[in-house]
Amino acid sequence: MTKAITVIGAGGKMGKWFSSYFLNNGFEVTGHDSEKPVLKSIINSDSLIGSILKADFVLLSTPTKKTPEIIRLISKEMKRGACLIDIASQKSKTAAALAKMPSKISPICIHPMFGPGTKTIKNQNVISIPIKDGKKELIMAKSLFIGANFVTIDSTEHDKKIALILGLTHLLNIAFANILAKDDKIKLTEKMAGTTFKAQKIIAESILTESPELIETIISNPEIRRVAEEFWKDVGRLLTDAQEGKSEEIIAYINSSKEKISQNVDLDKSYKKLTRMVNIIEK
Repeated sequence: MTKAITVIGAGGKMGKWFSSYFLNNGFEVTGHDSEKPVLKSIINSDSLIGSILKADFVLLSTPTKKTPEIIRLISKEMKRGACLIDIASQKSKTAAALAKMPSKISPICIHPMFGPGTKTIKNQNVISIPIKDGKKELIMAKSLFIGANFVTIDSTEHDKKIALILGLTHLLNIAFANILAKDDKIKLTEKMAGTTFKAQKIIAESILTESPELIETIISNPEIRRVAEEFWKDVGRLLTDAQEGKSEEIIAYINSSKEKISQNVDLDKSYKKLTRMVNIIEK
């Protein structure tokens, strides 16, 4: 029997990705979005509540700040035995809302660590956050996203890790992009650029394709302050040492970082990967 899934926020980039994914995997897909058009290949529902009444699964591809309230609103109306899937990038509040749902509904709290340009789910990282029965929820998530790599972590630790994985990287690249935007001779800069700058520029530009609301949510993670302050402290230290001519301190700082990173990574291989990546892009 064909399973039915409703994607709330189906007009967004990730909403469209999940709509296509489940459609291609044999689901009957209904999409609801109050602001953007959904894919023409799926069923379009103008009613939020109407769209979820008969669904076996409901996936929320909605702004993180709105997700907890949507969970509270629709979980009461979903049919018994249905699953509510949350994919928000912050988990403390959404996990709390999922935990308070009626017992007739099963939660699946995940964070897909890929974007809408992904072609296949195979080998993509997906973070699973236990809510009520973590083992059961993980089994269900794996059955929906066959071939993905799953990591299980609680909501508090998730937000701490995401502050580094997404928060700091987005913060750095948005600031980097702003400096690029002020360069009135960017064409000359690009002609002069080497491998490192080219790769960094591509990352910054790709982040700008994300919605401003999503970026704001990512860098508003309360846990990012600790990571960002540590980063800013180190930047200040390095700049001060450079201005004061403390070459030995700077070299010691670099060697310390190199030694610690080298315990888990082959740095020479990393450089080769960077070179190959840029060469492929420029072909």
